[in-house]
Amino acid sequence: MAMRAALRHHFRVPVETLALAGFKSQPWSFSSSIRLMSSHDHHLTKEQVIDRVLDVVRSFPKVNPPRVTPDVHFQKDLGLDSLDNVEIIMAIEEEFKLEIPDKEAVKIDSCNLAIEYVYNHPMAA
Repeated sequence: MAMRAALRHHFRVPVETLALAGFKSQPWSFSSSIRLMSSHDHHLTKEQVIDRVLDVVRSFPKVNPPRVTPDVHFQKDLGLDSLDNVEIIMAIEEEFKLEIPDKEAVKIDSCNLAIEYVYNHPMAA
């Protein structure tokens, strides 16, 4: 399952099909179409990542939303435990459609580290 998910991230996904100039056939005809592919060149801005990470943390049930800032530490500032930290990381993975390896996930203990990790991840969507 993990292998399939990892491989899926490396394949390009068809975005749009255009008919070649001069051909009057259907756009789904293989011989007369050009397929434009998404190559993840469209990367999220830092502001988009900040907003979405903060929204994920604010929506966590044990968090007081007004206390969440980009510099907040999950345990020291929000009083969360290690299980809560894991749940937040899982929610961030789901939000950005990526997988964070356990080795990296244990290091992410603040909004700032989560923001930096997601912003620097080439597959974050």
